[in-house]
Amino acid sequence: MALLFRSSVDSEARWKPHLARLMPELEVRIWPEIGDPAEIDYALVWRPEPGLLASLPNLKLILSLGAGVDHILIDPHLPGGVPIVRLVDPYMTDAMSEYVILQVLRLHRQDLDYRARQESGIWLELDQKNAAERGVGILGFGELGQDAGRKLKGLGFDVALWGRRPKTVEGLRGYAGTTDFSALLGRSEILVCLLPLTPETEGILNASTFAMLPKGAALINAARGAHLVDEDLLAALASSRLSAAVLDVFHDEPLPAGHPFWRHPRIIVTPHIAAATHPPTAAPIILDNIRRFEAGRPLLNQVDPAQGY
Repeated sequence: MALLFRSSVDSEARWKPHLARLMPELEVRIWPEIGDPAEIDYALVWRPEPGLLASLPNLKLILSLGAGVDHILIDPHLPGGVPIVRLVDPYMTDAMSEYVILQVLRLHRQDLDYRARQESGIWLELDQKNAAERGVGILGFGELGQDAGRKLKGLGFDVALWGRRPKTVEGLRGYAGTTDFSALLGRSEILVCLLPLTPETEGILNASTFAMLPKGAALINAARGAHLVDEDLLAALASSRLSAAVLDVFHDEPLPAGHPFWRHPRIIVTPHIAAATHPPTAAPIILDNIRRFEAGRPLLNQVDPAQGY
């Protein structure tokens, strides 16, 4: 039983000890030294090269190294009929919620404004809303959105979530579909994007979306860079339609040195660190799905390629 490990951003040295300890019978092969491709049963990947998975004739299961699978589904040569599972790790969920809470609080407490005044030596108290008066909208009603929503609500914020299809979750206000999209935006002084990247959600953070937010709203994007139309964000900030943005993901990563986001006074840039995969907690979850497949049991977090998640 052999597994191919291929990640464009992560080191196999972080993963191999955990995989070997928990499933010693699993032979882990590191791309490009994969040996006979016909011997590969499983592929654990992040941004694999187009055609790589199709070159494995006996591939049984594709496992994503992260919560998203757009990096797999984008492959035009993706082999049909091979199940794909995404990684849902409570550690990553907690990490994402920490990031969202940190950035919501920074925006809520006007951190950028106070920092600008500090640089100019200006002592000036700004009017401050209570958390209960601050509408926070979360795009994405999956595990990440629900966890962040619950924790923000626990801090007193007025939280609502939006997803493509109706969903009822105890304690959380939900919106769904095209009709409710504008309603969610209209109440969101801080908008958080945690959506999966699909053809329907690509470019969803655009001028039309920003126009439906309250004037002076702020944006947090911790999902995918392709959700955002960069030029529309810059225009919205220039016109004061938006007051600030926090961005953890970008069309090109690393973000090019000359990109205007780097030096924009109303944009906070972080290098895709909101919820990094953590091998000690993720490896058991990944191997559980391999054991499930071997035993003919239902897989956890299997992806519907037609839906994109």
